[in-house]
Amino acid sequence: MYIFPKDLYTDIRIEKVSLTNISLENFELKQNKTRTDQGAMIRIFDGKRWYYSATTDLDNLQMEINRLARLAVPNPDINQHAIVQRLEINKERCLKYTDNNIADIENRLKLDVLNSYIPIVKQFPQIKMSRMYYLDKHTVKHIISSLGTDVTYDSQNCCLAVRYMLQENNTPYQGSEDIYALTFAELSGQEDKILKSLQKDLTYCQQAVPVIPGTYTCVFSPQTTGVFAHESFGHKSEADFMVGDEIMKREWAIGKRVGAEMLNIIDTGSIEGAGYVPFDDEGCRAKTNYLIKDGVLTGRLHSSVTAALLEEAPTGNARALNFEYEPLVRMTTTYIDKGFQTKEELFAGIKEGIYIDNLNHGSGMTTFTIAPRRAYMIRDGKLAEPVRISVITGNVMNTLYEIDGISDQVELFSFALGGCGKMEQYPLPVAFGGPYIRVKGIQVL
Repeated sequence: MYIFPKDLYTDIRIEKVSLTNISLENFELKQNKTRTDQGAMIRIFDGKRWYYSATTDLDNLQMEINRLARLAVPNPDINQHAIVQRLEINKERCLKYTDNNIADIENRLKLDVLNSYIPIVKQFPQIKMSRMYYLDKHTVKHIISSLGTDVTYDSQNCCLAVRYMLQENNTPYQGSEDIYALTFAELSGQEDKILKSLQKDLTYCQQAVPVIPGTYTCVFSPQTTGVFAHESFGHKSEADFMVGDEIMKREWAIGKRVGAEMLNIIDTGSIEGAGYVPFDDEGCRAKTNYLIKDGVLTGRLHSSVTAALLEEAPTGNARALNFEYEPLVRMTTTYIDKGFQTKEELFAGIKEGIYIDNLNHGSGMTTFTIAPRRAYMIRDGKLAEPVRISVITGNVMNTLYEIDGISDQVELFSFALGGCGKMEQYPLPVAFGGPYIRVKGIQVL
């Protein structure tokens, strides 16, 4: 199809993205946009530097390849370079959504399904402001390289998101609920999910009392577990943070114990959802990457560049926001693996603690913080009164050792709105999750 320059490494990532974005504010239509974007990222490597070009002129890619090649210095040994040797040669077509492409659904049906949830929200006079969103995205990627890689795959998602401001007992409360799906049909008939979330939030607003600050044993819900794994440990596992940092390399040496023996943290692009990346943006196949195995650091996330610099293997984690950007080391679906206890057994061992049901946001590298949205006291192994908490916090490395209970089922979540940010590339779709976990020594404020 293309003539690749001699004595240079070249790859091309061609993308076609179809998306819809509909929004209502206080039940009035504010936006209804559908568009399709197409473009390509061309990369050339001569062994010393990379040369990039992003273009929407797909009819003249060969001309752009030739122009970029003239900037590089031919290298007869390019295929023996450590970076190039870590790039895989894959040939595959993986088109899962040809028969139920979300882009083929009429716009009026998308607006109708969003409007169908309005009556649920209108049941609550305590809601002073609401925003409702319908979003979908279908992406087809074609990645080819001078080594012989030729992979094509598609991914898609659609979602409904409800955001609202409750006013109860003179206290404002920001709530939300999402319906995330892979096909359009799955968005209908989930009124009970929205209704139960609204009812739960209203009861929380009516009954929540300020928490008494202190150090508690906490149980994290699967959603909280996932955000903790992503923010507190996942970013540390992105290998570009270690390049050139000898102290961090020593602290994060493979084989070092970093947490409780029951702890396993995994990242993989093979699971359908927001983190689905069967091939990364360099054409490397998704792997099941154990970052922590039985409490021991066993891996990290790589692109071909970081894998070469740290003399390790690529992991399928070179990802770009879209064709306008070069790949960076990014997470896909990151989660804590299941344990052997039931949820009830985790709670039963707590005389006085706190259950973190869901959250507004989280962050962390050395120290993590999570801002809970809903939280409840645990008394004698049972859920008790709801409590208002500003943040919970702790040292990441200490906390990994303080996990002393993990439930036996994993739940995974995908962002309906937003995503993961790194450098200027935001929001990148990712998924996260885990089981319920019990953690000692959490500072609660």
